[in-house]
Amino acid sequence: MRAIKLFLMMVLLTGVAACGSSKFKRYNGPEVTSIQVHKAERKMYLLHNQKVLKSYDIALGFAPEGHKQYEGDGKTPEGTYQISYKKPDSTYHLSLRIDYPNRLDREFAHSMNKSPGGDIMIHGGPLRPIRQRDWTAGCIAVTDKEMEVIYSMVNVGTVIHILP
Repeated sequence: MRAIKLFLMMVLLTGVAACGSSKFKRYNGPEVTSIQVHKAERKMYLLHNQKVLKSYDIALGFAPEGHKQYEGDGKTPEGTYQISYKKPDSTYHLSLRIDYPNRLDREFAHSMNKSPGGDIMIHGGPLRPIRQRDWTAGCIAVTDKEMEVIYSMVNVGTVIHILP
Protein backbone atom coordinates (compact mmCIF):
# COMPACT_ATOMS: atom_id res chain seq x y z
CA MET A 1 0.00 0.00 0.00
CA ARG A 2 2.80 2.38 0.92
CA ALA A 3 4.54 1.71 -2.42
CA ILE A 4 1.35 2.54 -4.32
CA LYS A 5 0.93 5.82 -2.41
CA LEU A 6 4.56 6.71 -3.08
CA PHE A 7 4.15 5.87 -6.77
CA LEU A 8 0.97 7.99 -7.05
CA MET A 9 2.66 10.89 -5.25
CA MET A 10 5.59 10.75 -7.70
CA VAL A 11 3.19 10.70 -10.68
CA LEU A 12 1.28 13.68 -9.25
CA LEU A 13 4.44 15.70 -8.61
CA THR A 14 5.79 14.92 -12.06
CA GLY A 15 2.47 15.97 -13.62
CA VAL A 16 2.36 19.25 -11.69
CA ALA A 17 5.95 20.04 -12.62
CA ALA A 18 5.23 19.39 -16.30
CA CYS A 19 2.10 21.55 -16.40
CA GLY A 20 2.93 24.82 -18.14
CA SER A 21 5.77 27.06 -17.21
CA SER A 22 5.50 30.01 -14.91
CA LYS A 23 5.44 33.51 -16.33
CA PHE A 24 7.91 34.43 -13.59
CA LYS A 25 11.40 33.66 -14.89
CA ARG A 26 14.72 33.83 -13.03
CA TYR A 27 17.57 35.98 -14.27
CA ASN A 28 21.14 35.62 -13.01
CA GLY A 29 23.06 37.72 -15.53
CA PRO A 30 24.53 41.23 -15.43
CA GLU A 31 22.33 43.93 -13.90
CA VAL A 32 20.22 45.97 -16.30
CA THR A 33 21.49 49.46 -15.49
CA SER A 34 19.31 51.28 -18.04
CA ILE A 35 16.74 50.84 -20.77
CA GLN A 36 16.79 52.75 -24.05
CA VAL A 37 13.72 53.05 -26.24
CA HIS A 38 14.26 54.32 -29.79
CA LYS A 39 10.75 55.22 -30.91
CA ALA A 40 11.56 55.90 -34.57
CA GLU A 41 13.18 52.47 -34.95
CA ARG A 42 10.58 50.71 -32.75
CA LYS A 43 13.41 49.16 -30.71
CA MET A 44 14.05 48.76 -26.99
CA TYR A 45 17.46 47.89 -25.53
CA LEU A 46 18.27 46.56 -22.07
CA LEU A 47 21.78 47.67 -21.14
CA HIS A 48 24.43 46.92 -18.54
CA ASN A 49 26.40 50.18 -18.57
CA GLN A 50 27.09 50.61 -22.32
CA LYS A 51 26.69 46.93 -23.30
CA VAL A 52 23.41 45.82 -24.88
CA LEU A 53 22.16 42.70 -23.10
CA LYS A 54 18.92 42.28 -25.08
CA SER A 55 17.05 44.12 -27.81
CA TYR A 56 13.37 43.96 -28.70
CA ASP A 57 11.03 45.12 -31.42
CA ILE A 58 8.25 47.19 -29.85
CA ALA A 59 4.85 48.71 -30.50
CA LEU A 60 4.04 52.20 -29.20
CA GLY A 61 1.06 54.47 -28.67
CA PHE A 62 -1.35 54.74 -31.60
CA ALA A 63 -0.03 58.29 -32.32
CA PRO A 64 3.67 57.57 -31.80
CA GLU A 65 5.37 60.76 -32.99
CA GLY A 66 6.19 63.41 -30.42
CA HIS A 67 6.19 63.54 -26.64
CA LYS A 68 3.08 62.63 -24.65
CA GLN A 69 1.39 65.89 -23.63
CA TYR A 70 -1.88 64.85 -22.04
CA GLU A 71 -4.15 61.93 -21.33
CA GLY A 72 -5.73 60.42 -24.42
CA ASP A 73 -3.29 61.81 -27.00
CA GLY A 74 -2.06 58.29 -27.89
CA LYS A 75 1.58 59.31 -27.63
CA THR A 76 4.39 57.50 -25.84
CA PRO A 77 6.38 59.87 -23.59
CA GLU A 78 9.91 60.97 -24.46
CA GLY A 79 12.56 61.74 -21.89
CA THR A 80 14.25 60.11 -18.92
CA TYR A 81 12.13 58.28 -16.38
CA GLN A 82 12.45 55.31 -14.02
CA ILE A 83 10.72 51.98 -13.60
CA SER A 84 8.57 52.62 -10.53
CA TYR A 85 6.60 49.39 -10.09
CA LYS A 86 6.45 45.76 -11.25
CA LYS A 87 2.87 44.68 -11.86
CA PRO A 88 2.49 40.87 -11.86
CA ASP A 89 -1.29 40.92 -12.43
CA SER A 90 -1.34 43.26 -15.42
CA THR A 91 -4.16 43.22 -17.95
CA TYR A 92 -1.37 42.68 -20.48
CA HIS A 93 0.31 39.63 -18.91
CA LEU A 94 3.08 41.40 -16.93
CA SER A 95 4.08 45.04 -16.84
CA LEU A 96 6.67 47.50 -15.62
CA ARG A 97 5.33 50.95 -14.73
CA ILE A 98 7.24 53.99 -16.01
CA ASP A 99 7.09 56.97 -13.62
CA TYR A 100 5.46 59.29 -16.17
CA PRO A 101 4.32 62.03 -15.58
CA ASN A 102 7.15 63.93 -14.00
CA ARG A 103 6.81 67.48 -12.65
CA LEU A 104 7.37 69.12 -16.05
CA ASP A 105 4.84 66.79 -17.73
CA ARG A 106 2.23 67.68 -15.10
CA GLU A 107 2.90 71.42 -15.34
CA PHE A 108 2.61 71.40 -19.13
CA ALA A 109 -0.63 69.43 -19.17
CA HIS A 110 -2.16 71.61 -16.45
CA SER A 111 -1.19 74.75 -18.41
CA MET A 112 -3.42 73.37 -21.18
CA ASN A 113 -6.19 72.56 -18.66
CA LYS A 114 -5.71 68.85 -19.29
CA SER A 115 -4.69 65.81 -17.29
CA PRO A 116 -1.21 64.51 -18.10
CA GLY A 117 -2.45 60.92 -17.85
CA GLY A 118 -0.40 58.14 -16.34
CA ASP A 119 -0.12 54.37 -16.13
CA ILE A 120 2.49 54.27 -18.86
CA MET A 121 3.93 50.76 -18.90
CA ILE A 122 6.20 48.35 -20.67
CA HIS A 123 3.88 45.37 -21.09
CA GLY A 124 3.02 42.22 -22.97
CA GLY A 125 0.73 42.14 -25.94
CA PRO A 126 -2.74 41.05 -26.84
CA LEU A 127 -3.45 37.86 -28.77
CA ARG A 128 -3.13 39.60 -32.15
CA PRO A 129 0.35 40.25 -33.53
CA ILE A 130 1.52 43.51 -31.98
CA ARG A 131 4.09 44.45 -34.58
CA GLN A 132 1.57 45.10 -37.33
CA ARG A 133 1.08 48.66 -36.08
CA ASP A 134 1.25 50.85 -33.02
CA TRP A 135 -1.80 50.15 -30.89
CA THR A 136 -1.25 51.10 -27.23
CA ALA A 137 -2.61 54.19 -25.48
CA GLY A 138 0.98 55.39 -24.92
CA CYS A 139 2.72 52.32 -23.53
CA ILE A 140 5.58 50.25 -24.90
CA ALA A 141 4.50 46.73 -25.89
CA VAL A 142 6.37 43.50 -26.59
CA THR A 143 5.16 39.90 -26.81
CA ASP A 144 4.16 38.06 -23.64
CA LYS A 145 7.17 35.72 -23.88
CA GLU A 146 9.52 38.69 -24.29
CA MET A 147 7.84 40.45 -21.36
CA GLU A 148 8.54 37.46 -19.12
CA VAL A 149 12.28 37.84 -19.80
CA ILE A 150 12.22 41.64 -19.45
CA TYR A 151 10.25 41.41 -16.19
CA SER A 152 12.87 39.04 -14.77
CA MET A 153 15.78 41.28 -15.81
CA VAL A 154 14.59 44.79 -14.89
CA ASN A 155 14.40 46.08 -11.32
CA VAL A 156 12.38 48.91 -9.83
CA GLY A 157 14.48 52.08 -10.05
CA THR A 158 16.04 51.23 -13.41
CA VAL A 159 16.42 54.34 -15.56
CA ILE A 160 14.61 54.38 -18.92
CA HIS A 161 15.54 56.80 -21.70
CA ILE A 162 12.75 57.15 -24.25
CA LEU A 163 14.15 58.78 -27.38
CA PRO A 164 12.28 60.16 -30.42
